[in-house]
Amino acid sequence: MYLQHLHLRNFRNYRDQALTFTAPKTIILGNNAQGKSNLLEAIELLATLKSHRSSRDRDLIHHSTDISQINATIAQRYSTVELGCTLRHPGRRTLSRNCEPLKRQLDALGTLNAVQFSSLDLDLVRGTPDDRRRWLDDLVVQLEPVYAHILQQYTHVLRQRNALLRRHRGEQTLAPQELALWDAQLAAHGSRVTRRRARVLQRLAPLAQAWHSEISGSSQPETLTLTYCPNVPWQEDDPQQVQQAFFDRIQQRQRVETQRGTTVVGPHRDEIELCINDIPARAYASQGQQRTLVLAIKLAELHLIETVTGEPPLLLLDDVLAELDLQRQNHLLAAIQDRFQTVITTTHLAGFDAAWQQSAQQLTVESGKIASPAQGLPPSL
Repeated sequence: MYLQHLHLRNFRNYRDQALTFTAPKTIILGNNAQGKSNLLEAIELLATLKSHRSSRDRDLIHHSTDISQINATIAQRYSTVELGCTLRHPGRRTLSRNCEPLKRQLDALGTLNAVQFSSLDLDLVRGTPDDRRRWLDDLVVQLEPVYAHILQQYTHVLRQRNALLRRHRGEQTLAPQELALWDAQLAAHGSRVTRRRARVLQRLAPLAQAWHSEISGSSQPETLTLTYCPNVPWQEDDPQQVQQAFFDRIQQRQRVETQRGTTVVGPHRDEIELCINDIPARAYASQGQQRTLVLAIKLAELHLIETVTGEPPLLLLDDVLAELDLQRQNHLLAAIQDRFQTVITTTHLAGFDAAWQQSAQQLTVESGKIASPAQGLPPSL
């Protein structure tokens, strides 16, 4: 999988910018607040239909207009695909593939796969359980695009069930049969979510563990473990058995849910434990250990996506070299080579050796305009 061409119109601070990628590695050089991260955000939006920086399309559209467009040409193993996204305010976004409008936005998933690594990814360790669930869900979607629809169904059922519980909060008049319909759907969709999460984490964990061992390279070996802790415990990966575990758990917590007016059973309360030598990383890992852990996970994601989809994903690195010491920088750059197309933003070239710089396409960005160094952007960049 290779991103050949990208065209942005009125996206963030880009008015009309076309960009052709001419090498497997592209370095985007520029000062802060010039548009480097915006470029990666546009690619991320095409790949995942989401931005990790904003949940509103309005924030992605240039302030002078109400419509924005992102178009890309993607070379896959057996074909070349044109993917487009139009953002509107007011109005809904629309997506197209090979100039044909897609009936559902979710149908665009899987056309372009990408792994992003930025300073915000440290929230994977020190953030909330919701941060870790969101990370795992995003990964599952890239491996199984249908999971986005499954997750959407579960979210809809959860909202409807919560609305019913809120209306009868603390009341004794809510009969069990009133919840029966939503209980059945919660169990059905929830079991599909939890089983897929468990399967993906089971495949990712040994890859992350191997990368972590290599990167840490300490005289005192550190062992990374990633453990899925479902809110509804289950043993066998069998649809009927997992659904039955949901029903049993719902019965156990029915009184609590009625009192609180909210659903306390389901994968929206799952946790993913990240431990180093069996000690929770969130509470006890140093900053260096946290960075090593996240870097190992990101490298594991790259290899898992390539293994499952048969296509190497893009790697988007948003000014992360400044977050890593020299040893971790070297491991990251060595792992990339030319195997994964990489777009990396930075404020300086100090972290790249001569071979890396010579083999990479180098571009500079200033005030939402991208050019090659030969075009004479200020040397201060």
